[in-house]
Amino acid sequence: MSSLVTSQHAEELSTGARQLGVTLTEAQHAQLLGYLALLIKWNKAYNLTAVRDPDEMVSRHLLDSLSVMSFVENGRWLDVGSGGGMPGIPLAILFPDSQVTCLDSNGKKTRFLTQVKLELKLDNLQVIHSRVEAFQPAQPFNGIISRAFSSMENFSNWTRHLGDADTRWLAMKGVHPADELVALPADFHLDSEHALAVPGCQGQRHLLILRRTA
Repeated sequence: MSSLVTSQHAEELSTGARQLGVTLTEAQHAQLLGYLALLIKWNKAYNLTAVRDPDEMVSRHLLDSLSVMSFVENGRWLDVGSGGGMPGIPLAILFPDSQVTCLDSNGKKTRFLTQVKLELKLDNLQVIHSRVEAFQPAQPFNGIISRAFSSMENFSNWTRHLGDADTRWLAMKGVHPADELVALPADFHLDSEHALAVPGCQGQRHLLILRRTA
């Protein structure tokens, strides 16, 4: 374990994952802590996340990401505006049989994500440095996810070309965004919504799942 990550972090991750009903293998637990160590180390210079205190990162980044994993299934996933890699990196770790793409327009952040891919040997992870509107993948994604990326109207409009009628759009939000749902484009509808309880996190967390209307 890196000197940046303590046994307390390791225990908080194990306990929190159990509370969320997420089963971690020893290897996945170690990879998540390896990711946390890289995040702490690079955050000093690269300003990857507004959370400066390493002791808050387990709950606010790792467990927050794990809280949506029960809504994910194997396939091709895109994390839009991935930033420091939440939830894309945890998703790639938990779903090794899935292809996960982390996309961000900030070169510092994609350099960090590329380093994470190399150091954690995440062969199923692709890192793309691009604006989302300019990204043209070979085929549509099964799932498109974002955490605190933009309004739901922008999220749907900017990623419409990246999915199809079978794609699910997962928007991770804090307070329930009722006002944003009203502004959804006509060709999107709310498929389901879920209030999430993230161990160690104060404040509300919600997951909203959208689909394209034919």
